[in-house]
Amino acid sequence: MRLSRRKLMGAGAGLAFASFFPQGRAAILDARDFGARGDGRHDDTRALQAAIDALPAGGTLALGAGNYVIDPERSLRLRSRTRLSMARETRLVARANAAPRAYVLLIEGVHDVEVSGGRIVGDRDHHLSTAGEWGHGIMVRGAESVLLRDLHITRCWGDGISVGGISGARVTPSRDIRIEDVTCTGNRRQGLTIGRSRHVRVLRSHFIATRGTLPGCGIDIEPDPGDSAEDIAIEACTLRGNHGAGLQVYARGRRITVRRCDIRGNRGDGVLIREGEQCVIEDNDIVGNGLRGIAVRGGRGITVVDNRFADNATGLRRQRSQDIKGWMHVDVAKTAQDVRVDRSNRFE
Repeated sequence: MRLSRRKLMGAGAGLAFASFFPQGRAAILDARDFGARGDGRHDDTRALQAAIDALPAGGTLALGAGNYVIDPERSLRLRSRTRLSMARETRLVARANAAPRAYVLLIEGVHDVEVSGGRIVGDRDHHLSTAGEWGHGIMVRGAESVLLRDLHITRCWGDGISVGGISGARVTPSRDIRIEDVTCTGNRRQGLTIGRSRHVRVLRSHFIATRGTLPGCGIDIEPDPGDSAEDIAIEACTLRGNHGAGLQVYARGRRITVRRCDIRGNRGDGVLIREGEQCVIEDNDIVGNGLRGIAVRGGRGITVVDNRFADNATGLRRQRSQDIKGWMHVDVAKTAQDVRVDRSNRFE
């Protein structure tokens, strides 16, 4: 990767959200004062929820080192204008369950929330059913101004993180979501799903080794019918070793920018655009993917500029009589419209 320290530290410059917490001293509560044990045996869901519910606006729940067992069928439900601050040695461990839908953390219909530090460990190694695919580490749904940072999320039955909307008479999409310095690894369905949402920023994060059920992508931008995912920026991220595509963009995904990412070693395509619109793929390393570097299967307004491609389509070359670099690295279907593959791309 041609990613200097200055570029890495400055990734997403100009995208920062204004702080939504009051300046000066704000309440900091200790979860153990509410009976949380963190011993890896007792269910701490009730105690932690009581601590969250006790937070005043602008308050922080401090969660020290330990293994806190969480019932994902109940979830820890974050409230507006609060922080959950975890130590590096903190683990939220999902209790084994058979539910098709269950979330360790649920950020739903609220605003101005921050979650930082610690690890979330899903139950995919102990799940009590073979059904469902929505056992997520963090579910953000119909929320606004959410910051997720410095987190490690692994072994979830579904996604590490899922961002989407709330259905109803009118869809309420999530807005102003920022994910930075997060690692999602070893999850079953996706590292990150971006559904019905506006203004999502994903910075300096890693989506690795997703495998278990389809689509199996590092990041999947796939809004449900009835609304769209718009104004999405993915910058200085790693999408590596996923069973599906590194990045997939489905119908109703619009105004998507992918810059300075390392997209390599995925079993599927590095980037798969099915029906996305106004997508810019710029200054990425797209290397060693089993299918194409970039496959555009539909959509319009796609720009591919200043990327480095190498050693893609390793799983397909035996099917071709000739080793055609353009086909290996960028494959555009006739149904796609207004696709520009700039001469600045390097095919190695």
